[in-house]
Amino acid sequence: MTFRVLAGLAAALTLAAPVAAQETTPRWAFAIHGGAGVIERADLSPEQDAAYRASLSRALEAGAAILRDGGSSLDAIQAAIQIMEDDPLFNAGRGAVFTAEGRNELDAAVMNGRDLSAGAVAGLTTTRHPIAAARAVMENSPHVMLIGQGADTFAASQGLEQVDPSYFFTERRWRGLENFLRERNLPIPSRPAGAPAAGMASLEPAPPLNERKFGTVGAVALDQSGTLAAGTSTGGTTGKRWGRVGDVPVLGAGTYASNRDGCAVSATGDGEFYIRATVARDICTRIAAGASSEDAGQAEVDDALSLGGYGGVIVVDGNGVPGFAMTTSGMYRGAVTSSEPARVAIYADEQ
Repeated sequence: MTFRVLAGLAAALTLAAPVAAQETTPRWAFAIHGGAGVIERADLSPEQDAAYRASLSRALEAGAAILRDGGSSLDAIQAAIQIMEDDPLFNAGRGAVFTAEGRNELDAAVMNGRDLSAGAVAGLTTTRHPIAAARAVMENSPHVMLIGQGADTFAASQGLEQVDPSYFFTERRWRGLENFLRERNLPIPSRPAGAPAAGMASLEPAPPLNERKFGTVGAVALDQSGTLAAGTSTGGTTGKRWGRVGDVPVLGAGTYASNRDGCAVSATGDGEFYIRATVARDICTRIAAGASSEDAGQAEVDDALSLGGYGGVIVVDGNGVPGFAMTTSGMYRGAVTSSEPARVAIYADEQ
């Protein structure tokens, strides 16, 4: 596994001036991911490859436009993630994977590095944009994490759009669940109420179903005021049972941001291992102790995933340098800064 940064930014890891010295030319940076997994060039058709790159570019530009105009890191993160939550290509919002019971249960978290405020939700079934619900928990409640029906009720009370659960249905994710359950000799639930009739929904552009575990989406940002923030949203893992919750809404595991440490992180992968290793928080601790983004990301992902899982992370440091680490053959990702043009990538060997 190697840590990958955008072309032209590697030198900035050690040469970038402190944020405080750049007051006359405010710096901003933005990075996103759409999940990591077994993503090989041979598995994606040219149309599928292009569809992912186009979607990543749309989300990246949505956040960049806000930061470019002096907007907040939190606004940039929410704007980009909501685009990916609405895109059935990703395992978040519409396009989320199914539980073993045939439901879409959605998790999200957001964190403000300036004051360490944070909000998280788990097990949503009717809130269109889980990342908006997580931010509402952070800004408009005395709590940090809400779950299940209560979280949806709170989101509705905040004026956030509610939808029928069938809104989140996609045919390819349903097929993925059927395959998953058959492989394990588990019962296949009835097709969800309100879903299109079998055979009526298009499967294109669909990636191979073996990426089903890693479609989480996330974003990290540094805005012109120097505030770091991170956000992540996911449908979890195909066939999850018993109300399983992964690392995404667990602050310090799948999502973390701290101005003091100079770090913002969003993770994707086998969440149980990220929770056990407190990946996101530890990356920030390593950076605060003097490690570069490259060294911190590589060391922490290696440590966590040596326990038995696979995945990756995106990082933005206090100097506005974005970076990527992964142990998989691919991760849907992109980054842009005030001094570097937008760039998106899919495969692990793309620089």
